[in-house]
Amino acid sequence: MRQKAQPPRQPKAVTKGQLHPRNRHQGRYDFPKLIEASPELGKFVILNPYGKQSIDFANPEAVKVFNRALLRQLYGIVHWDIPPGYLCPPIPGRADYLHGLADLLAEGNDGNIPRGKAVRVLDIGTGANCIYPLLGHSDYGWRFVGADIDPQALAAAAVTVQANGLGEAIELRRQAQPEQIFQGLIEAGERFTLSLCNPPFHSSAEDAVSGSTRKWKNLGKLDPKRKLPVLNFGGQSNELWCEGGEAAFLRRMARESAEFAGQVLWFSSLVSKASNLPTLQAALAKAGALEVRCVEMAQGNKQSRFVAWTFHEVAARRAWLQAAR
Repeated sequence: MRQKAQPPRQPKAVTKGQLHPRNRHQGRYDFPKLIEASPELGKFVILNPYGKQSIDFANPEAVKVFNRALLRQLYGIVHWDIPPGYLCPPIPGRADYLHGLADLLAEGNDGNIPRGKAVRVLDIGTGANCIYPLLGHSDYGWRFVGADIDPQALAAAAVTVQANGLGEAIELRRQAQPEQIFQGLIEAGERFTLSLCNPPFHSSAEDAVSGSTRKWKNLGKLDPKRKLPVLNFGGQSNELWCEGGEAAFLRRMARESAEFAGQVLWFSSLVSKASNLPTLQAALAKAGALEVRCVEMAQGNKQSRFVAWTFHEVAARRAWLQAAR
C-alpha cells in the first residue's frame, strides 16, 4: 500500500556560524600550514581589522589560490584550478551540504553513513571547479557523475580529475539539452543514491550584477577609489542565472524528478532564498514526492539550506541502502 506523502519537516535551528560537526573547516584557518602546503598563498595573506591572518576576499585570484591551498592541505587534492571567470565556490559551505546528505542516508541505514563506491551521486552543474565530487569522494568514498552544459567547464574539471588520479571515482558528462535537467542525462537502467545541485540564483545577468553591488554596499566595501570585481567568486552565465531564476529552476527540477523517481533514491538542491521554499514544496507535492526534508545550514553570517525529496517508501529506502553495503 502506497504511503501517504509526509509534510515537509521544519528546518532544524542552526547556531549562527556553526558548521557541521564533521566539517573539516572548524575554527580559524592555520595559515602557516596552508602556506606550507601551497607557498603561493603567502603573497595573498593580509591582516584583518582584528590583527588576524586572512585573505582579501575581494580579490578573485586570492580566493582561487586560497581554495587550492585548502583542498591540498585538508583533502589531499594535489591539483585544482579553474579558468578565469568561472565560479570559485566557498568550500566549507559546500562540504556542509554533503555532510547533511550523508546524515540523511544514515537515517535509513541504522544510523550508519553509507560509504564507498556503491553510493553513486549525480552532481547537476558540477562546473569547472568539480567541488562536490572532490569533497564527497574524499570524505565518504562515493562515486560521482558530474554533469554540466558547458564543455569548457567540463574540460577544466577533467584536468583536475585526471591530475588527481580520480578517473574511476568521478565521471563527467555533458548535458546536451540545456533546457533539461535529468532528461537526456540519466541513462536507462542507471541508479543514483543521491542527486545534488547548486542552482542558478539570478533571473538575468543584470540581476546578478546588481545583487553583487548590493552585497558590497552591505559589507561597506564599495570604495569608489578601488575597482572591485563584479563577482568576487566569479561565475559564467549558466552558473549564475537562468530564465525565471532559482524559483523557476527548482520548479522544473521537481517536475522532472518525478520522471526518474525509480532511478534516484534522494533528489536534492540548495535553495538560496528562503522565500523560494513554498514554491518548491508546492511543486514537489504536485509531483508526488513522498517525503520532503529542509535542512538549514550556516557559515559565518550566511544562512543557507538544502531541500531533499524522495518518491520511495521507508522500506524501499532501507532496502536500497542495504543493497549498497
